[in-house]
Amino acid sequence: MNAGSGRKLYADSLSLLTDLYQLTMAYGYWKSDMAHREAIFCHSFRSLPFKGGYAVACGMGSLAEYLQSFSFDPSDLAYLETLEGSDGARLFDSGFLDFLASSHLQCQVDAVPEGTVVFPHEPIIRVQGPIWQAQILETAILNIVNFQTLIASKAARICDAANGDPVLEFGLRRAHGIDGGLAASRAAYVGGCAGTSNVLAGKLFGIPVRGTHAHSWVMSFDSELSAFEAYADALPNNCVFLVDTYNTIEGVHNAVRVGHTLRERGAQMLGIRLDSGDLAYLSIEARRILDTAGFADTIIFASNDLDEQIIESLKKQGATIAAWGVGTKLVTGHPDGALGGVYKVTAIEHDGIWHHRIKLSEQVAKISTPGKLQVRRYRVNDGYVADCVVDLLNPPEDAQCTMVDPIDHTRRRQFSTADPYDELLRPLFVKDDVAESVGNIEKARTRVREDLDALHPSIKRITYPHEYPVGLERELHNCKTRLILDARGAGDE
Repeated sequence: MNAGSGRKLYADSLSLLTDLYQLTMAYGYWKSDMAHREAIFCHSFRSLPFKGGYAVACGMGSLAEYLQSFSFDPSDLAYLETLEGSDGARLFDSGFLDFLASSHLQCQVDAVPEGTVVFPHEPIIRVQGPIWQAQILETAILNIVNFQTLIASKAARICDAANGDPVLEFGLRRAHGIDGGLAASRAAYVGGCAGTSNVLAGKLFGIPVRGTHAHSWVMSFDSELSAFEAYADALPNNCVFLVDTYNTIEGVHNAVRVGHTLRERGAQMLGIRLDSGDLAYLSIEARRILDTAGFADTIIFASNDLDEQIIESLKKQGATIAAWGVGTKLVTGHPDGALGGVYKVTAIEHDGIWHHRIKLSEQVAKISTPGKLQVRRYRVNDGYVADCVVDLLNPPEDAQCTMVDPIDHTRRRQFSTADPYDELLRPLFVKDDVAESVGNIEKARTRVREDLDALHPSIKRITYPHEYPVGLERELHNCKTRLILDARGAGDE
């Protein structure tokens, strides 16, 4: 794209941010006079990323913005008009395109609040509305929420390993494109990072931006010392010196020399950064040099392909690092790369009656759960103890709620009406109206910390975490079992 072309990177409308089969199904519903039939879809994921004990739901604020602006503009319709089938004829009737042009989003979308700790096989988003619209939202929901949930979960794990030290997200140069970089910066901040190097993310989302200088700055001068002096002259209020361009220990001594000069000017050397080598050994030596020279308040900052495992290991080795810059492995969700989120129809209305729907599979984990699903999160003394998935189309009738383990159906747990719980799915979007506080990333950050504090420490372990209990309410479990047997032709056996 030419810089002077006047074109935007993307068009104003993002309604075609979808897979073609969503549009062909919507067209099929329209042709079959089913377009206005009500349906319920639920978004969940099947396994936890990073072999961890929890995930952090993220992306709801971005999704709300997408939903609020959803419509097909003339350029969208003009493009759809050009699509052809295998016979060379137009793929979509003009009547369908007129239908799209006059449509407004009529769905209700409920979701867990952004920053909520979540677990596999429980709904984190529920969509109810005309089936063609609920269907067509699938791709955008999965695209937005899957990725940001992955990155927020990674950030939370890294911040937990840092044990209170600030973690900065430095991954823009390695992120998966412009969108990936911005979404990763946003999600990392929600997950607990203290700031980002991504200036555009700072502008768009209000995230604190941080940064110092690169090796190229040092290499641009005749000596490391002169490079540090020039940087201190230019930015006396932002002096964190990268000390490993040539020799790390000598670099620390050079930083100390410039630090004394800064003091004489009434400024302060904030820190030094280590970006290579044995970070544990070098940080200990650097700390000794800094303390001996009278710079006990100068922090040691580390980068260099860090993740939660490396940070945890460095902590155990006695590293004196006080702040961490994490890039590639955070913004790419290393080593997983994607969250296995899915979006399935769980109920369809016909003639005023709701009918449950279920998807079968040879793999038990891929069998969907039917109904209008809600999650009850039970608490004891402000700690989370279990999540029970219930069906609002057939809620528990008795005073007690019995939760069935999805793996071992003989394992059951009862909750009484006296046991406190929260219902996790709450309104996100209702027919052009976005719920209050949606998209407030500061509240989402706070929610992450509160939710993690409410989990047992064993669930938050970096390696081999304990499994948090999630199950189906007994009547929902029985309904799911009946539907499976019926679908497999074993209902009368």
